[in-house]
Amino acid sequence: MNKKTLIIGAGGVGNVVAFKCAMNSDTFGDITLASRTVSKCETIAKNIQEKIGLHIQTASVDADSIPELIDMIQSSGADIVINVALPYQDLTIMDACTQTGVNYLDTANYEHPDTAKFEYKEQWARDEAFKKSNIMGLLGSGFDPGVTNVFCAYAQKHYFDEIHTIDILDCNAGDHGYPFATNFNPEINLREVSAKGRYWEQGKWIETDPMEIKQIWDYPEIGPKDSYLLYHEEMESLIKHIKGLKRIRFFMTFGESYLTHMKCLENVGMLGIKEVEHKGMKIVPLEFLATLLPDPASLGSRTKGKTNIGIFAKGIKGGEEKTVYIYQVSDHEKCYAEVLSQGVSYTTGVPAMIGAKLILEGKWQGKGVFNMEEFDPDPFMDELNVQGLPWKVIELGANETRIVD
Repeated sequence: MNKKTLIIGAGGVGNVVAFKCAMNSDTFGDITLASRTVSKCETIAKNIQEKIGLHIQTASVDADSIPELIDMIQSSGADIVINVALPYQDLTIMDACTQTGVNYLDTANYEHPDTAKFEYKEQWARDEAFKKSNIMGLLGSGFDPGVTNVFCAYAQKHYFDEIHTIDILDCNAGDHGYPFATNFNPEINLREVSAKGRYWEQGKWIETDPMEIKQIWDYPEIGPKDSYLLYHEEMESLIKHIKGLKRIRFFMTFGESYLTHMKCLENVGMLGIKEVEHKGMKIVPLEFLATLLPDPASLGSRTKGKTNIGIFAKGIKGGEEKTVYIYQVSDHEKCYAEVLSQGVSYTTGVPAMIGAKLILEGKWQGKGVFNMEEFDPDPFMDELNVQGLPWKVIELGANETRIVD
């Protein structure tokens, strides 16, 4: 029986997911791409038709409306919904899936539009509803979260008896030529970066000021880069599922120009998420800023350089201390040549497709709501190598690091 797939969201990541699902049409069958702005879907569909000769359906849907989502899911006949809309819309799409009995997948955890807070609480709370509907919800099947979770599970399965510390390392050394732009949705990106940092150590969360902790990491194929501690949602699930964990941190690279621009915008209130009055109109400063910045989906043809995302784990195997570094390097120009998107969208969209593929093929199965590291990592790791995200492992001495003094 031919499968049917519904993709919701037609930004940079939605473009990659649609392309990669089309490239794996034996698994995904009939594909429908839906978004509030149907013209974006039609552009992607046209590009897929021209580039790989496959026709996909397009449709308009308001992802804030559960009734509209239910109608869309039912009319598409979907066996799975791949949610690459905004994180604000996770809950409505999840609820539509439980009401229609269709499997669900997303790439980022729920975030309330009025509160800059990242947590899985409200999505995990839907576990019972998913079980009652006899369906599976896979959370965070992007790169980080997503692949980084699978890297941790793979390290736990193959290299360690216990993992004691994990540093998740995200480096984007791409250059798009603009003085200031974000590589994914500006609202989500700037809220994430300007928030207070947090890391988990010895059973508790420790909060830091934004960009308070900096280290210089030497990234393979890129070199040394300033890396800043942020809070990132995959840590919240990994502390539940990685045996022996004592500390987990997340670092992301930023250049001085980016940080200077962001600080100036923050100082004048442009990162605000509360409404302000302007000439008799109500506007949200961050939403207005997002309209001024380049559309992340438009950066692909301009971006050069590489990304490197991975995990640096230390622990015990057979009573001996050891260190393992698992990472993946992508080239922005190669990504664009394949699917007309830059590397940040590519490294998020490909894992979304892989997670959905494993669900449709029955390799990852369950009833309820799950995070990535709860499944056997091996089939996912195999697919990464096949689908355009080949990874590497470096085994280091117990006290070796990649921090540059």
